[in-house]
Amino acid sequence: MSILECKGLKKAYKKGKYVLDDFNLNIEGGKIVGLLGPNGCGKSTLMKLISGLLVPDGGEILVAGEPVGDKSKALVSFLPERTYFNSQQKISELLDFFADFYEDFDLERANNLLKILDIDKTARLKTLSKGTKEKVQLILVMSRRARLYLLDEPIAGVDPAAREYILGTIVDNYSDDSTIIITTHLISDVEQVLDDYVFLSGDGKILEEGSVEDVRDKMGMSLDERFKEVFRYVR
Repeated sequence: MSILECKGLKKAYKKGKYVLDDFNLNIEGGKIVGLLGPNGCGKSTLMKLISGLLVPDGGEILVAGEPVGDKSKALVSFLPERTYFNSQQKISELLDFFADFYEDFDLERANNLLKILDIDKTARLKTLSKGTKEKVQLILVMSRRARLYLLDEPIAGVDPAAREYILGTIVDNYSDDSTIIITTHLISDVEQVLDDYVFLSGDGKILEEGSVEDVRDKMGMSLDERFKEVFRYVR
């Protein structure tokens, strides 16, 4: 079953200048998918449209067969590129907020992950390093029992050790019937966990999509190498 369908999707920030134009995408359940492309190609815009933070100018989005609305939003767990949390908040307050707001939030899972990392729940966000903040945000997002996880640049700006932990958390904390979509510029770091990939061009269209395994086995290259090859002459 398709967990995500985008049909004829259109989104413009300026009249006549589309970030996504007649965009079509179908993603099955049980996959980790890399949404990859240059700056300005519409990756973050697509994430916000799927999560309901933006409204499309045309076309349709279905999440597990549901149009974007209250039912679809209950199925989606979104990690934006920039944090929206109040830096004065304590981690314990964030846990309480997520537990109250999301019926599918697994408080036990979140507490276990924090304990493994020796992160103090009484600490305020402003006292944490960038890497630890990223981990806390990811723990909150991945502790929901969602059908679709949207992770926008989850490993940007953190050290290699933090990246390894974040990717491990992503792989270990989603079920077989859920799907994860990841945007990133660090393809060589993330391709080890990806099942499929989608390359977006600068004009908001799909240049190429497929299986990461096929890139390795049939093309004889890494996904990072394939990305550089495809985008070498794309502007």
